[in-house]
Amino acid sequence: MASVNKVILLGNCGRDPEVRYLPSGQAVANVSIATSSKRKDKNSGETIEDTQWHRVTFYDRLAEIAGEYVKKGRPIYVEGRLKYGVYTDKTTGVEKQTTDIIATELQLLGGREGMGAPSGDDGSSRSPARAAAPAASKAPAAAKSGFDDMDDDIPF
Repeated sequence: MASVNKVILLGNCGRDPEVRYLPSGQAVANVSIATSSKRKDKNSGETIEDTQWHRVTFYDRLAEIAGEYVKKGRPIYVEGRLKYGVYTDKTTGVEKQTTDIIATELQLLGGREGMGAPSGDDGSSRSPARAAAPAASKAPAAAKSGFDDMDDDIPF
């Protein structure tokens, strides 16, 4: 049976990314993202805002992009997967659980303020930054599927 582990976050960056390099040379960036939801209290009728904080980790080229362009307070879109972990607190010796999002995509939202964009560019072209992955090989043009000579008129 197939399974899915996918997270999509759209929120505001809580702090500037911390970029570091592992001994292997691999870039790693960590950031926190705040997401908020609003609801009305049934009893009082007042609006209650619930903010959740998410720890996000970027690797390789995506980490370098995040380190260069993501800033505190900036709205961003992140796709990734959940990763659970356990560590022992050094001061208390108590085991604690962690939940991290390992990012595979990043989109910077909002304008390009502070990014040195040419005037008139509002940042509306938002193409996602993706982690480096091998490109899928295309089928050779000579390979025919057998449907090339079919009529384009579809009866429905």
